[in-house]
Amino acid sequence: MKNFFKACILIFFCSLALTACKKKETQQIPIGKVTQGTLFIDLYEEGELEAINSTTIVAPSISWRYGDLKITELVKDGQEVKAGDTLITFDPSEVLKGIVDAESNLEIVLADFEKMKAQQQSELEELRAAYEVTRISHEISKIRFESAGYESDIKKKEIQLNLDKAQIALERAKEQIDNRIKIQKEEVKQKQLSIMQYESRLKEAHETLRKLFVVSPSSGIAILSRNWSSNNKYQIGDQTWSGSPIILLPDLSALKAIVKINEVDISKIKEGLNVEIKPDAFSESVFTGTVQTIANLAVNKDNSSKIKVFPVEILLNESDKNLLPGLTVSCRIIIDKVDDVLYIPLDALFLEEGKSYVFKKKGTDYEKTEIETGISNSDYIVVTNGLNKGDEIALVHPFAQETEVKNSENAEIE
Repeated sequence: MKNFFKACILIFFCSLALTACKKKETQQIPIGKVTQGTLFIDLYEEGELEAINSTTIVAPSISWRYGDLKITELVKDGQEVKAGDTLITFDPSEVLKGIVDAESNLEIVLADFEKMKAQQQSELEELRAAYEVTRISHEISKIRFESAGYESDIKKKEIQLNLDKAQIALERAKEQIDNRIKIQKEEVKQKQLSIMQYESRLKEAHETLRKLFVVSPSSGIAILSRNWSSNNKYQIGDQTWSGSPIILLPDLSALKAIVKINEVDISKIKEGLNVEIKPDAFSESVFTGTVQTIANLAVNKDNSSKIKVFPVEILLNESDKNLLPGLTVSCRIIIDKVDDVLYIPLDALFLEEGKSYVFKKKGTDYEKTEIETGISNSDYIVVTNGLNKGDEIALVHPFAQETEVKNSENAEIE
């Protein structure tokens, strides 16, 4: 009986030991260390990449007589293009019709011009022939007058009148030729003006036809703009107007990140601050940049928000084939740094009645230790007094965890 009782007691204490071990396992406290080194004071903000220099491809300027600009072919959004590649093709049907009409009208007016010149030539020849007849008649009258010395006075008077009449007819014939030449010159000028107008219209139509096939002036990535009437990116079938921006060709050799800093933090941002930039699409890559410009005026964070932010431009120091305009990036703006200081994780810091303290590990237990702190960033805070390099500190409240465990055990027993 005694042996049985001893066995029961032994089993009871073994159970208590196992339970204690399990409690110890469940009460594992995450540990941090006091580190000595350089602490960076930084600010994390999301931004978007933009090209510093870009070429905007706009809809061509064409005459109203060719109607609206309708897109029939369009490069894909984000497609890589080379100089000379066709980016956009607009419907050329109205322009082709205009070319046919201009050619037809020009052909007609040129034929009319040749016909008019032939008629003018014939008219001048008739007038010059009539003038020649009148001149001969005048010469005959002049000879008769000169040989009328022995004629009677009446006969002389008749001869004189005939000579005067022939002289008047000769002058009139000369005036008719001169007037006809002047009129013909004006007719030629008017007809030539019509020809020039049709030639100009034909030239304009051919130039317009070339404009409808928009080619890339340089290599790059084609980024489609939004059609303001639909708020969607341009696509085949859309109509647009002369001068409307359709494609953006960014220069990928020089990029910048645009971040929006809130009113509270903008005073910390200065031109020339170094920045670490991680694209969200491939966060394993890190690029560097420099704060270039800070907006003087605040803007709304978005259309539906009243929060004011300041746009800040960060110039990237590197270029990469994966860095494209429109990419979202995480920017770490390094505002300041302090060298050779002790710092701890913010998770290890506890506040009570305006005082700062940590739980420093001492053997298997933790000792509540009051400390003095300095500046901090989003992860760490400087310790100016109370700790030494290498001290181990709890990253959670160890006694609060024990209290929670005891409360949960009591709840299970109940």
